[in-house]
Amino acid sequence: MSGTTVPSDIDIAQAAEMKPITEIAADAGIREDELELYGKYKAKVDYMSILERLKDEPDGKLIDVTAITPTPWGEGKTVTSLGLAQALRKIGKKVILCIREPSLGPVFGIKGGAAGGGYAQAIPMEDLNLHFTGDIHAVSAANNLLAAMIDTELMEGRNKLNINPLTVSWRRVIDMNDRVLRQTVVGLGGYLNGTPRETGFDISVASEVMAILALATDLKDLRERMGRIVFAYDRDGKPLTAEDIGAAGAMTVLMKDALKPNLIQTLEHGPVFMHAGPFANIAHGNNSVISTKIALKLADYVVTESGFGADLGAEKFMDITCRYGGFSASAVNITATIRALKMHGFGRMQERSELEVENLEMLEKGCANLAKQIENMKLFGIPVVVTVNRFASDTDAEVELVRKKALEFGAEACNPITVHAQGGNGAIEAANAVVEACDRPSNFQFLYPDEASIKEKIETIATKVYGADGVDYMPEAEEKIKIFTEAGYDKLPICMAKTHLSLSHDPNLKNRPTGFRVPIRDIRPSIGAGFLYPILGAMSTMPGLSARPAAVDVDIDVETGRIIGLF
Repeated sequence: MSGTTVPSDIDIAQAAEMKPITEIAADAGIREDELELYGKYKAKVDYMSILERLKDEPDGKLIDVTAITPTPWGEGKTVTSLGLAQALRKIGKKVILCIREPSLGPVFGIKGGAAGGGYAQAIPMEDLNLHFTGDIHAVSAANNLLAAMIDTELMEGRNKLNINPLTVSWRRVIDMNDRVLRQTVVGLGGYLNGTPRETGFDISVASEVMAILALATDLKDLRERMGRIVFAYDRDGKPLTAEDIGAAGAMTVLMKDALKPNLIQTLEHGPVFMHAGPFANIAHGNNSVISTKIALKLADYVVTESGFGADLGAEKFMDITCRYGGFSASAVNITATIRALKMHGFGRMQERSELEVENLEMLEKGCANLAKQIENMKLFGIPVVVTVNRFASDTDAEVELVRKKALEFGAEACNPITVHAQGGNGAIEAANAVVEACDRPSNFQFLYPDEASIKEKIETIATKVYGADGVDYMPEAEEKIKIFTEAGYDKLPICMAKTHLSLSHDPNLKNRPTGFRVPIRDIRPSIGAGFLYPILGAMSTMPGLSARPAAVDVDIDVETGRIIGLF
């Protein structure tokens, strides 16, 4: 089980015998002429060819993996996604896993290497965690091209678009946690260096360009979405777009290869589409629409993962990704750990040793968070199953208590899994439960209609999903609502930017908080992506490194070239 002696993730990955990606593709039903090889073990796929070839085939069943509210001790959502996909293969199902590309921010920040762990991993581990196929670099380049063109247009004597500099919302990006770039001043040093103004940086994976990559359905759609990006307003209040400034075409050119999904494999040689990587606490937190659509044509079951807790990535998956993708989930898997639930019960950070002692009282109290997340997913009319990533310190009584409570809360099933230590074999019962859930009737529905006002959408999410008593709008947010409504953007879905550490906007409020109101500080436009994103409380769109970042442990053996310490 999880917590037993298991080699490090990177040691397991480096010891794995990978199959050529051509074999993985053939197993998934992808033809050799639909592959663009990136070495022996990864490839991009010709999604247009696949979709055209299989247009008359029925879609498979879509399973979304999400979690309780995250804690520092981890819930193992990506591990669950990998393990569940591996287990479905073991019970004879044709399955494809669709997950996001890791950002260098978390890789070198707190988490270290991403995309699973133990014997539930995607490989090649070093490639997918570092530069992979260059998709995130392309996102950064396209984003920053527009930023450079905006500042060039703002130079004295140019500004043919009559840009109001105070309304420029487009920020530069970098794929790294770098807190000193949150607020910057550009254009210092004289006329030739541009017009001085305040701006800042976001992390690349939280950018609108990344969201566009994840939501575009084809190259034409990508080009149109790039053109719709609103970066500022002119002095008459008219929105200005990337099309207006002449950047959209070049941005699309930079993104044309990034639009093609990446194919890799699990440790057990199952196919994985790893594509796009929007953060779920800032952006919408799900892999690309394109990869999901082709996976649904190729496989009987598709496992995907939504970032952070069900109140973030999973809500956004249902209300944003499914809206634009034209598909819906057949079942939701919520994962948890005993120690994370205990921490929610305590309501504060606890030492690991405290959480590894049986404590049924705190565990039952912490199950309130699980209850709320199950409620949240049932709002969409989809069957819910629960998995418990079991560690060696978890007692049978604790596991049974979570199972009993999950069923009381409305879950179809609740199973412990041990995929970190056992791979697919550690989730056989869970895989069967998910298949049974997929076969049950569902009544998928969005949380709110397109026609609802901006405030109605925000307040629906805040009260129904977070459990807030109401919403308070700061003056800047009120002004933005007026502007966006007049511009016709009020019909777009809402992508809330809030802390992932609480159901509320306050990271210190654990478990299932009550009696709070959600403050909306600002609302930013992502018109190309197709949503508005309110900024809740003190939420930042550029993370910072921890006091001891994971990068400290990463090095390379200069004799062999072997990477060490990635995780």
